[in-house]
Amino acid sequence: MIRSASSLMVVAIFFLSFENATAQRGKTARELGIRIGVMKPGNWNAITDVAGVKVGHVSLLRGDSVRTGATAILPHEDNLFQNKIPAAIFRANGFGKLAGSTQVNELGNLETPVLLTNTLAVADAMQAIIDYTLLQPGNENIQSVNALVGETNDGWLNDIRGRHLTRKDMLKAISSAAGGLVEQGAVGAGTGTVCFGFKGGIGSSSRKLPESLGGYTVGVLVQTNFGGVLQVDGVPVGEELGRFSFSNQLLNNADGSCMIVVATDAPLDARNLERLAKRAFMGLAKTGGIASNGSGDYVIAFSTFKGNRIPHEAKEKNQNMVVLHNDHTSPLFMAAIEATEEAIINSLLMATTTRAKGKVVEALTPGILLPILKKYNRLQH
Repeated sequence: MIRSASSLMVVAIFFLSFENATAQRGKTARELGIRIGVMKPGNWNAITDVAGVKVGHVSLLRGDSVRTGATAILPHEDNLFQNKIPAAIFRANGFGKLAGSTQVNELGNLETPVLLTNTLAVADAMQAIIDYTLLQPGNENIQSVNALVGETNDGWLNDIRGRHLTRKDMLKAISSAAGGLVEQGAVGAGTGTVCFGFKGGIGSSSRKLPESLGGYTVGVLVQTNFGGVLQVDGVPVGEELGRFSFSNQLLNNADGSCMIVVATDAPLDARNLERLAKRAFMGLAKTGGIASNGSGDYVIAFSTFKGNRIPHEAKEKNQNMVVLHNDHTSPLFMAAIEATEEAIINSLLMATTTRAKGKVVEALTPGILLPILKKYNRLQH
C-alpha cells in the first residue's frame, strides 16, 4: 500500500506525540528517598492538598518544533468572580509579563483562575479567562475582569513565534482542572521549559502543619524555566556534575523565569500573603536559582479560608474577616519555603528528556542524581 507524504507526516506526528505522552513516568523526590525539609506533606504532596484547589493542563506536542502548553489553577469551586479571595503577588525579578498583577496587589484579592503559559500566549490566556468568567452563571452583567496570567519563555524547545496555543486550548486547561494527584514534569505550561540545564516543567508539593500549629495546609505549584547552580536538599549537584550557569559547559543557560503559586487555607490577609510569597522565593534560592537578569520570577499567593471570601457586591459597609495573628505565621512561612524547594526539584525529576528543534534537553534522572546524593549521605528509605 502506498501512503501519501501527508499521511506519513500525520502518522509521524501521532507517534511522536504518543511517545512523549507515554514516556516512562519519573519519580518524585520522596519516591526516591529524598526528604526535603522537616515538615510533613499533605495527602497528595501537591497544591491540591489545599481543599478546593484544582489544577488542569493542556500540552501541545506537534512535529519537531511545538512543545508548549498551559496550566490552570482554580482556587475554589464556586463563582470566583462573585466570591473573591485574599491574594498577593511578590515580584522577585520583574523581567516578565504577569498580567493582572497590579490590581491583585492594589485590591488584595483574586477574582479569576490563574493561568500559566508561554510568553507570547499571555494575550490568548487572558481572553480565555475573560470568556470563562463572563459565561459563569451570575456574571451576566459584569463589564470588567482582571485575568491573572503568568508566563515563562519556552522558545528554546518550542516554536514560540508560531503562537500555536489558542483560546480554546486555554479554556480546555481550565475546564479540565481537578483535585487530587497533580500531573508534573514536562506537561502543561512546563512542556517546553528548561531548568538548570535539565528539562524543567511543572512541579508541586505541600506541607501540613500539626494541629498544635493550626493544622493549616500550604500547597505550591511551580513552572520552572531558570538557571543557576543546582542544589538538591543542600547537595551541590550542579557543581558535582560541572553543569551550571557560566561554567565552560553551559555559558548561557541562566536566563529564563519561574512562576510560583502558593495556596493556603490559613486565614491570611493580603499583607501576610505577600509575606508568605516572599518566603516561597527563599525556597527557589535553596535550589540554587539566581534570579538572573532575564529571569521573570514571581510568586502568587492566595488564601482559600472560606470565611474571608470577598463578595463582588458588598451588602454591608464593613466586612468582618478572620486574620491569623502575626505571631502565628512563622510555621506557614517555613512550610512555603520547604514546599517550594521540593516542588522545583519535583519539576525536574518528573520531567522526561525532550527533543525538539534539533535539540535534546536531558531529564534529571535518578541515574544522574542518586549517586551524588549517596556520596553526601542524603537519601532516606
